[in-house]
Amino acid sequence: MRILFLITGLKLGGAERQVAALAGRFVQDGHAVAIVSLTTGQEVTLDPRVEVRVLGMRKTPWSMLGALAGVRRFVRQWQPDVIHAHMVHANLFARLLTRLGDFPPVICSAHSAQEGGRLRMLAYRATDGWDTLTTHVSAVARQRMIEAGAMRPQRFEVMPNGIDMERFRPDAAVRVQTRAVLGIHANTAVILNVGRLVPEKDQLTLIQAFARMADQHDARLLIAGEGPQRPALASAIDQHPGLAQRVALLGARDDVPALLNAADLFVLSSRVEGMPLVIGEAMACGLPVVATDAPGVEELLGGRGDIVPVGDADALARAIAGKLRLTSDGAAAEEAAGRRARIERDFSLAAVAQRWLDIYAHLLRGTSPARLSTTGKAE
Repeated sequence: MRILFLITGLKLGGAERQVAALAGRFVQDGHAVAIVSLTTGQEVTLDPRVEVRVLGMRKTPWSMLGALAGVRRFVRQWQPDVIHAHMVHANLFARLLTRLGDFPPVICSAHSAQEGGRLRMLAYRATDGWDTLTTHVSAVARQRMIEAGAMRPQRFEVMPNGIDMERFRPDAAVRVQTRAVLGIHANTAVILNVGRLVPEKDQLTLIQAFARMADQHDARLLIAGEGPQRPALASAIDQHPGLAQRVALLGARDDVPALLNAADLFVLSSRVEGMPLVIGEAMACGLPVVATDAPGVEELLGGRGDIVPVGDADALARAIAGKLRLTSDGAAAEEAAGRRARIERDFSLAAVAQRWLDIYAHLLRGTSPARLSTTGKAE
């Protein structure tokens, strides 16, 4: 099968990493894959067998028209069997593309509970039905978009992200090596957050929470990611005496599996999510998780983690401290195994990739794929 992914960009976000993972899985299974990125810049690692086209589109009418014409030419040249768009700009772009002639089945996948404001919701609604199928990674976020009037429920399904269980797994040797490189003592608890440094991820509340309980524990907080909030986060760290020695802004990293193995606790502080891929990755590595009640969190945790209200630094501090006390007593191996089993059973990349291939095949035959439940499973 020839699969064309259309994506807003290739930065180091959850949607981008999911597309990279699916593309790698598909070419590994013998399919041809191409990725068209609307914007410039690439931070995710892609399999070298994946063909990549970067448009460098700008937010001007002429640039958008030129990009539409360019993708139309590429589609006619490359002749994909299916076009699968990801993220709001690429989804709307793909729907507009269908107005320019006959195209193979077009799927649009939303990844955030906050795909945009009123204008974007109107744009989604105005183009609803121009694609063949629309999906969301989270049942909660899907419902929010329906309530906002962006989609009709009958043609808006749930398909979760997939976690690469081979890449994200417990590894004792990697743990020791990574902690040594980071200069962290064996008895020091490591709290890890991974995400773009943007207001939606709310690492500021995480820093405030850590400051409130840090004196009670031998712990370090590591925040992996880059973004416009970095100066504000650095300033918040400096405002607390002694915190600069215990909190590290690691910047963009390509060794997230190693960092997860080095950690003792993963904390998600987000205000907005779709399906937070990194929670599944942490669970696949066996890590305990504390997270805010952003959309998609409860679906992933399945009762195997602590959830606190968004933006509540006190509640977050209490939950982190409680988990560290349990960690210091030695987390049961069966609990770690249970977390990994939870992800492998319901969210493994292998299963999700196969489900996508089944959907593509159904659409190519002109038949409807098995209807998905609100968890993304076939009914």
